[in-house]
This record gives sequence, structure tokens and C-alpha cells, in this order.
Amino acid sequence: ENDIDLEGLVNDMNTSLESLCPSSNMQSETVPLRQNGQHTRGQPPPAGARPAEPQASAQQKVQRSQPMHILAVRRLQEEDQQLKTSSLPAIPNPFPELGKKPLQSVPTPPFLLPSRWPARSLQKQDVKIFGEDGTCKVVEIPVDMKSRDLCQLLVYRSHCVDDNSWTLVEFHPHLGIERCLEDHELVAQVDSTMAGESKFLFRKNYGKYEFFKNPTNFFPDQMVTWCQQSNGGQNQLLQNFLNTSSCPEIQGFLHVKELGRKSWKKMYLCLRRSGLYCSTKGSSKEPRHLQLLADLDDCSVFSVISGKKQYHTPTEFGFCLKPNKVLQETKELRVLCAEDEQGRICWMTAFRLLKYGMTLYQNYRLPHHRKAAYLSSLSGPVRSVSESSLVAMDFSGQTGRVIDNPDEAESAALEEGHAWRRRSTRMSALGSQSPLAHSSLNTVIHKSQHWFHGRISREESHRIIKQQGLVDGLFLVRDSQSNPKAYVLTLSHHQKIKNFQILPCEEEGQVFFSLDDGNTKFSDLIQLVDFYQLNKGVLPCKLKHHCVRVAL
Repeated sequence: ENDIDLEGLVNDMNTSLESLCPSSNMQSETVPLRQNGQHTRGQPPPAGARPAEPQASAQQKVQRSQPMHILAVRRLQEEDQQLKTSSLPAIPNPFPELGKKPLQSVPTPPFLLPSRWPARSLQKQDVKIFGEDGTCKVVEIPVDMKSRDLCQLLVYRSHCVDDNSWTLVEFHPHLGIERCLEDHELVAQVDSTMAGESKFLFRKNYGKYEFFKNPTNFFPDQMVTWCQQSNGGQNQLLQNFLNTSSCPEIQGFLHVKELGRKSWKKMYLCLRRSGLYCSTKGSSKEPRHLQLLADLDDCSVFSVISGKKQYHTPTEFGFCLKPNKVLQETKELRVLCAEDEQGRICWMTAFRLLKYGMTLYQNYRLPHHRKAAYLSSLSGPVRSVSESSLVAMDFSGQTGRVIDNPDEAESAALEEGHAWRRRSTRMSALGSQSPLAHSSLNTVIHKSQHWFHGRISREESHRIIKQQGLVDGLFLVRDSQSNPKAYVLTLSHHQKIKNFQILPCEEEGQVFFSLDDGNTKFSDLIQLVDFYQLNKGVLPCKLKHHCVRVAL
């Protein structure tokens, strides 16, 4: 009688579990639950809830171990949160729009984007850039990057001084021609028109916009004519070139190379907005005597590097018009030759002005606008140091005074040069044990300067000066080929290159350097260059720009 009917007990349990399952699911959805999962007792059901089922028997208490709906728990947490905050005063939402609309990404305003390199397309292209010393750098650029932006990027990466004189040069060694890209030109577009041997050079060009500063030096009166009456003057000269309604003309004789031949012919040419024309009858400009040689829109103007060697030019002042579709064929180039450098610069500058017009002036003014915008953004006043703010001062008395007399200022400059020499002599006596040690230092200290180009020939120095622009005050210093102990100052003035020999002179066992046969002496070349950057002296102009070669 102590035996238990196990089979009957299992059947009873199964029957009770089947009856508990539907009631458990119903109560889990209707009866409020606490956070610990138990039913609330002794509280009225919430509004809108269905009436609860009769209280389950003792066997049905196992429903507390049944799984619960997660939605019921979330509703309970929200109700508890409302009960906790119901006693606090209502605080208005200061940002009601954030609770109604999903948060969206806010675009960056245009003025917060970098002004130097604006937002560009996603397409990229690799471009090789060569320095004048032979170094090469591969740069990944957007396909819509302009020449000015790439130059500023190279200046930033090469740690150079951004003086708005850097430029990209399109160089074709197989054709023997080169040109400076305009600031607004797309680099990738120009690269697509270049052959395999062609390349880009990173170089300074101080004369890129020099004609906007001194237009009368670029356009002689005998070469410029106007179809409309002109009042003259520099401003009127530029307005006639930039204004599309005016009709300026550049005229004169040039040596023209016939297409597909080696022969040259001197002809009278006329450059207009519509193109370059040659006269078939002397210097006549009648329409029936003018023949079109080139269209400005379909070609670009280049400088000829080695004209006599490759094209047998009559003079060294050659230039050419290269059609945009031509890659390697020299027979389709329209090669021209002027009598002097001024004539070549006049023709090439007029070609740029007539082709691009106001775009060139906007490129010239863009750095000035950016600088003015930057200075206006600063809170305090900014003092600018320029040549006009450099004045001669006399500190011999108790207070300093400005020297207004030019003769007195020149004598003060010479005295300052001698003071440099005396200070360097005292430093040599205090810092070195022998004057020979100081003399050896003075002969090599200049080799670290950018304006010193070492042992190069006269022809090479002239080529560098021409490449970086024939502006007044452009210079470099090199070793003399005729005198191993001397140096040569190569200077550009009035579109001509002049050479001045720097001779060493010895005084009381000390070696000095002089440009004027010993009248003004300097301890080293650095002092000499610093002096002539502030004083013209025996030179035709002050030293203003120095030729520099930067390794990329």
C-alpha cells in the first residue's frame, strides 16, 4: 500500500500543465508586472485593461516561472518613469525639432572649407613633377585641380616661401620648347595632351605678371597700334588689352620658319584677337594681303630653348605656336624668331593677353584679395614690412632721427658697411685663435645660401635668369671661371643680363670682398648681398629676387 502509482501521477501533471498554459499567457499581457517579474496584488488594474481572470489555484502559482512578454516590461518601465517625474515641474524642450525629426548630417559651410584647396571631385590622377635639380615627385591630384593649387601644395610640402611666383612648366624635350602654365589651367587636362617624354617642372617665374606692373616696358610704341583712338598711359594700355570691345594689334617683322622646311623668311606679321596674320605684300595690312597663320584658341605659345641647334633659328630669341592636337610632330609647329629679347617678350605677352584677357588679371589679383581678406579677419592691426617702409636712421644722438637727404643716407649706408667689417674683425679676434681660421670660414659660408649656384658657366647663369623671369633685380652669385678666387654677380635689369665681378682684397691679413675695386669691402658674400639688397651702390638697381632651385 506504500507503492505509488507513478504512471497516474505523470498523467495528472501533464493535464494540469496543459490547463495552465493558456491562462499564463493571458495574464502576462493584462496584469501589470513589477520589474522583478511578479504580479501586483491589491491594486486596481490600469484603465483600458481587460478584467483579470479569477485567482489561480495553488497549483497554478508555477505561472510565475513562465516566460514574460518583453513589451509588458517596457510599458512598466515607462509607467514607473512617468510616476517618478510626475511630481517635478514640467520643463519645456528648448529644441522641439530634435524630438520630431531624425538627426541629419549638417553640411559644412563653404566658408569653413580650406580656401587654398577647395572641395574637389573624387577622381584622382597621378602626376610626375620634376625639380630643376633633377629630383622627381609623384603627386596624386584631383582631375579638376588647377595649376595654382598644385603649386601651393608643392610649396607646402617642400617647405618653401609662398610668394606667388611659383609655377608649373610644360616642358617638351623632344621639341625643345617650354611654357609656364596659367594659374587657371587644369593640370590633368594639360597632362593628357603631353607625349611620353614631356614632363612638368616646378620652377619660379618672377615675370609671370610683371606686365601688369610696368606695361610700358613690355609694349614699345612702334609695335602697338589701336583700331580705336587711345589716350595713352599704362592703365589705358592694359584696358585696351583686357577689354574685348577694343582692337589692339601687335605688328612688326619676324623670321618665320616655313612648315615642313628648314628655310626661314622674314615677314611682316600682325597679331589680333582673331589670330596671327602675315602680310603677303610688304607691310601692307589690307584684308586681301593678310593670310592667317594661327588661331589663338587652338594653340599655345612656347619659348624655344635651343633654337639654333634644333630649328636653325637666325637669332636666339625664338618662340613658337603649338597646336593643341600636336604631340611630337615638329613639322606642324609654327616657329617664329624675333630680333631681340624685348621683341620676343612683347609678342608672347600680347598672345597671352589676347587669348585669356580678364582671366589673367583675375589670376594676378587673386593673391592680393586673399591677403586682404586674411588681414581683415584679424582683430588687431598688422604692420607690413616692405621696401617703402625701410628708411635710413641716425642713432648717433640721444634720440634717433630719419635721414631725409639722399647723399647723407648713402654715406650712412657706406659707413654701416664698414661697421660690419669692423665688427667681424673684432669677432674674429675674440672667437678664433688665428685670422686664417676666420678667412677660411668667410670663403665657404655663402655656399649654404639659395642665391649661390656654385661653379656654373656664364651661359647657364643666363639661362636660369631667363627661365625665372627677366625682371629688375633678379640675381644669382656664382664662381668665376676666369679667376678661381673671385665670384660673379649675375643681375637682370631692363630685360638685359649683366655680370659684375666680385674680387677679393686683402687688408692687414684679412680677406675682404668688393664690387667697386675696394671702395666698399665686406667680410663675406652674405654681407655683400645684404648690403646691396638695401642699397643700389654701383649696381643699376637693388638686388630684389634671387634665383633658387628647390629639391622636391
